[in-house]
Amino acid sequence: MMYKFIHIPPTRIRTVSVALCIIALLFSIKSNAQTTNNEEVKRLQRAIFIFNFAQQIGWQNADEHQTFKIGVLGPDRTIIDLQAMAQKRKIYGKPVEIVRFQLVKNVKDVQLLYVNQKFNYSIQYILSKISNKNILLVSEEYNFNSSMINMVNIGDSFEYEINANRIENEGFVVAPSLKRYAITSSEKWKRLFKKTERSLTEVQEENKEHKTVIRDKEEEIRYQKNKITDQLEKIGDQEKEIDHKREEIVKRNQEIEQLYTKSEIQQKKYEEKVLIEKELEKNIQEQITFIRKQEEKIKISNAEIDKRNDFLEEQNSQIHKQKEILEQQNQEINTQKRINILLIALVVLAIGASFVIYRGYLAKKRFTIALEKKNQAIHLQSLELEAKNKELEQFAYIASHDLQEPLNTISSFIGLIAEDYGESFDDVGKESLAFIKDASVRMKNLIDALLEYSRLGRSKDYTNINCNEVLKELLGDLKIVIEGARAKINIANLPVVNGSGIELRLLFQNLISNAIKFRDPDTTPQIDISCAKKKDPKNVSEEFWQFSVKDNGIGIPEEHKDRIFAIFQRLHSREQFKGTGIGLAHCKKIVESHGGEIWLESKEGKGSIFYFTIPI
Repeated sequence: MMYKFIHIPPTRIRTVSVALCIIALLFSIKSNAQTTNNEEVKRLQRAIFIFNFAQQIGWQNADEHQTFKIGVLGPDRTIIDLQAMAQKRKIYGKPVEIVRFQLVKNVKDVQLLYVNQKFNYSIQYILSKISNKNILLVSEEYNFNSSMINMVNIGDSFEYEINANRIENEGFVVAPSLKRYAITSSEKWKRLFKKTERSLTEVQEENKEHKTVIRDKEEEIRYQKNKITDQLEKIGDQEKEIDHKREEIVKRNQEIEQLYTKSEIQQKKYEEKVLIEKELEKNIQEQITFIRKQEEKIKISNAEIDKRNDFLEEQNSQIHKQKEILEQQNQEINTQKRINILLIALVVLAIGASFVIYRGYLAKKRFTIALEKKNQAIHLQSLELEAKNKELEQFAYIASHDLQEPLNTISSFIGLIAEDYGESFDDVGKESLAFIKDASVRMKNLIDALLEYSRLGRSKDYTNINCNEVLKELLGDLKIVIEGARAKINIANLPVVNGSGIELRLLFQNLISNAIKFRDPDTTPQIDISCAKKKDPKNVSEEFWQFSVKDNGIGIPEEHKDRIFAIFQRLHSREQFKGTGIGLAHCKKIVESHGGEIWLESKEGKGSIFYFTIPI
């Protein structure tokens, strides 16, 4: 008699375990799906940008190459994307070949070279190695204006800036459209980096929220998994119990077989056979009852597992729906962000333009008002100057006619009196007539000097005057005076200046004459004349000639340095030094009419240095 044992198949258990593993994998794949898609899109955009750069740059020797070669520096995965793009696109109608270089010194025979800053290549070293090789350098994430074309990762796309001067120096021609959409200032470049950081922060916060939701779902799945594991452990215990019963049944079968053997051998009595059959029937009934109970428990466990599976599938579908909702919300938020950024940019540009226009209007208005005031002031000054000039002309007329006429009459009558009645006067009368005659001569000299002073600076017909020639002629005219005083005059090489020849001659004549006249009788005059080019400390762009006339005369006291340039100012008596006291006043007026300045440095008893300037 044969017996069949019901065995619980492990397929159900393995199916549940596999389902749990698949659910866990789905969660991990879904959490990374959006990031993977974004990375793939950026990689594709990077390759498109590089191809577009190549298409919008003109090469001088483009016709000499059968293919267009693009080089990639370092172990960059961008080479894979470029190779994929090269199978679909051409550049200037030529097939594209992608080459990798590990070292900068090996770069050659390419038309475009791409490098990413994350591989730590020196951009200056690269530029020095590819200089004059007709290679366009496209970099990513380097500093502003450090490359030829530099890309930066902004959100889900790229921006770029170009160094037009460096590109044109290498002989390339840049398409206007490429310049139009490039970033043109370092400030905007910095703002893009700040925007990228803010966008990255927002994305990280959103990822944290997504991870929190996924973590909660994973906890629920873990809890359900633990429950299922407990159920599987119970089923395993039941299997062990069934195996134990199976062993007992096998033992009983063996015992029954032994009884059968004994009955055949010993020919037991019929009552013993009946007892054996009853015992056997009892064991079979117990076995069937136990098996039925186990089947019911297994059915209940299977139903529970099915419910758990249904619950897990429902939760998975809810998670998928929530992820779709989140993705849709993220897309809407990103769209709204772009719109807001564009609106803000437009508003800022409008405000900036308005501010610049208004500021320019205010500045122009202020300048117009200031200009009007200055024009009015200049007009008033011109009227005052015109009135003063008329007064000076009237004064010169009076001095030349009204004053000289009575002076000439006095001089004439003094001469007649001295000639006709000179013998009738005693010694006192004769001396008085001599004093009157000397005074009239001095008066005439003063009037002539005053007239000459008033005429200085009126002529503005300036020409180029060679100061060396002026001094040469002047020394010839003063030859007798110079030889009489045994004066030594050293003249350095003097420049050509723009001015009045007559007035400059009078300027040098007065300074040289004073240097010879104002000295100790036992001193031999030593005069040094030189010139140097100087820059105006108030305005560095303006330059002037600075002349110096140095002597070894009696010098001038410190308290009289400003006084000597005034008209008719004398520091000594007429008996000691002759003259009208107007020579240095002439010098001051001549220098100032030429737009310069005059001053001196002097030590009493050791000589003086007169300085004056003439603008270049």
